[in-house]
Amino acid sequence: MSARLLATSDLHLGHRANREALAALGAFPDDWLIVAGDVGEKPEHLVHALDALVPRFARVIWTPGNHDLWRPAGAEDRTRGQARYDELVAICRGRGVVTPEDPYVPWPAEPDTFIAPMFLLFDYSFRPPDIPLDRAVAWARETGVVSGDELMLDPFPWPTRIAWCRARVAATAARLAALPPGTRTVLINHWPLRHDLAIPPRIPRFSIWCGTRKTEDWHLRFNAVAAVCVLFRRFQNGRQHSDAVTKVSQTIR
Repeated sequence: MSARLLATSDLHLGHRANREALAALGAFPDDWLIVAGDVGEKPEHLVHALDALVPRFARVIWTPGNHDLWRPAGAEDRTRGQARYDELVAICRGRGVVTPEDPYVPWPAEPDTFIAPMFLLFDYSFRPPDIPLDRAVAWARETGVVSGDELMLDPFPWPTRIAWCRARVAATAARLAALPPGTRTVLINHWPLRHDLAIPPRIPRFSIWCGTRKTEDWHLRFNAVAAVCVLFRRFQNGRQHSDAVTKVSQTIR
């Protein structure tokens, strides 16, 4: 059987049931696995996940989610902002896992198709045009919606999460644009690349924490044959959950 490119996200290993499910996972030695963020709230969760996944797959590709970057108030012993991201990248590199800071890797069966993990954050632009930026969070709060990112996703040393997002978008766009002409891509980002894919059904105003309009055309601009992101799709026990959703062309198995 030919190798497959698989994807998962939102392992949330702070929950025992999820750790038990991970431990019970079988081996897929021919396949590559994308881990599209939100492994857990602590670097130790990423260590736990990769120590379980790397031996089970031919290759693992990782990109962070917002939970991976959280530092609760009072947790002064933990890294924050850019330092947290750097810590997570180091954990991945120590285990041979591809990160958004590494060269994009070609898919073996189609060497002109590159796997591109990205870390882009959000800038509150997934909102209606009549809602100004300075009212975005208040607009979401009107329906009882707020993200923990407002308290726990510290952008340091960037002045704001918006500034960090814009820097990540600019740097990533430049890297993608530098790929050889005719290159195809598999774009991977925890946050959806388009607004229409980032509207949770039960809490639609949560969309402001779900991405940036600056990536709306990236699937076309960078010749994507597949996109991996996290969408809110299903419900369990009355709670909204998220899935890693992959749209893959027929040529990527």
